[in-house]
Amino acid sequence: QVQLVESGGGLVQPGGSLRLSCAASGSFSSINTMRWHRQAPGKERELVAAITSGGNTNYADSVKGRFTVSRDNAKSTVSLQMNSLNPEDTAVYYCNAEIVVSRLLASYWGQGTQVTVSS
Repeated sequence: QVQLVESGGGLVQPGGSLRLSCAASGSFSSINTMRWHRQAPGKERELVAAITSGGNTNYADSVKGRFTVSRDNAKSTVSLQMNSLNPEDTAVYYCNAEIVVSRLLASYWGQGTQVTVSS
């Protein structure tokens, strides 16, 4: 059973920083692209950042220059460093990964972690 578990959410003041982490566990062959999505109240889930197994990254325009996604392939983890946070970044953040299990590629999701930016 493959699982993704996020950690690192919480309450932070505007202008502050948080670091989210996501770890994959279970039996799998490899992990392709890993992504962070977020969903704010009353809004659709949106892609925040993505990183391929080779380290190529892309970001939503709203977070470029403020967020940095990274991964540790040896540890099967992905992180999201979030700086200069503002109230519009308040959302539940979800980790997502394309994982190969028994030669089949499937998309897995974490349970989500709440990020609240407020004074």
